Amino acid sequence: MHIKHGMFWRKHLTMKLIMVNGLVIAVVIWLAGVSVKDFACMVVAQYELVGEEKSRFFNETMEFYLWRASVLAILVAAVIHYVFIRKILSPLKRLTESTRLMIEGHYPEPIEPDSHDEIGQLTRHFNELAKTLKRTEENRKRLLSNISHELRTPLSNLNGYLEALSSGVMEGNRELYQSLLEESQYLTRLVEQLHHLTVWEDRRKFSLDQTEIKIHELLQQTIQAFRLESEKRGVSLDASIQEGVVLGEEDGIKQVMNNLLKNAFMYNTGKEIGITGKREQTEYRITVSNMGEPIPEEARDLVFERFYRVDPSRHREKDRYGTGLGLAIVKEIVERLGGKVGLQSDGRKHTFWVTFPVKMDKGGQET
Repeated sequence: MHIKHGMFWRKHLTMKLIMVNGLVIAVVIWLAGVSVKDFACMVVAQYELVGEEKSRFFNETMEFYLWRASVLAILVAAVIHYVFIRKILSPLKRLTESTRLMIEGHYPEPIEPDSHDEIGQLTRHFNELAKTLKRTEENRKRLLSNISHELRTPLSNLNGYLEALSSGVMEGNRELYQSLLEESQYLTRLVEQLHHLTVWEDRRKFSLDQTEIKIHELLQQTIQAFRLESEKRGVSLDASIQEGVVLGEEDGIKQVMNNLLKNAFMYNTGKEIGITGKREQTEYRITVSNMGEPIPEEARDLVFERFYRVDPSRHREKDRYGTGLGLAIVKEIVERLGGKVGLQSDGRKHTFWVTFPVKMDKGGQET
């Protein structure tokens, strides 16, 4: 028990600092006082300024004042030191309490920094850490909720049809099997896109081997691959592509263009889809434009979020097989390659745009 009480000071930084600094202050004050006292006594003794009796009285008086001055100085220094230590350690105590709350699964309110020193910087970094962890946890919960929501309908349909077929309540026909196939294909696409999204998120931890890509050739190849789809849907593809060389990853850029064009075909209400590629200073800008359902202004910054839909209450028919992940994958890839994404819309005509950094020569000029 005595050992535990004796170890009390080791558990409190305040006590450590006070004891260590108090000891240092006491030693300094004592050494300074003793030095002054010994010097004064030596001078009196050397020059025999007073008699032996008075010399002894002088020494005793100096020693008395030395003790009194030393004790008073140590007490004043201890009080001042304690006040400053408490002020310095107060933010650390708040950080400790906030850390304890995070360990228990709660997210504390941001701590207001009291200074711009190292403790103030630590407080700001802690606030950013707590904000990031909270946002990550919210995204995780939202992602799980969205996934379960997306899986519920097709799985319920599959289970219902298969149960009816197995019990003999329903007999199979071409239309039924086609419906089951579509549900299965939707689940397959959903899982594949979740896999793609996870792969690109994991690649944030590693540097990419970016290569020089003739972006105009890649765009032409992608557009050509969608010619059959455009003919089947009766939609023309109007392309205007400038030459350019960008730094990126070919597979990633192909996936970006495939997702943008699939999204345009899926939600298109017009007869034309426009694709442009243009050099703009240090970047190459690609746009995909089409006529579609209205997108409210407040929703234009959210369309690249996972599973986001402009009208979630609408029971989709023609766009039933969209997973809600295509544009999220576009954003993840483009930002990972050092580019940007966005949407411009006047209500019904929507233009999705992405940029990729162009290759520059040593003089800072575009190659």
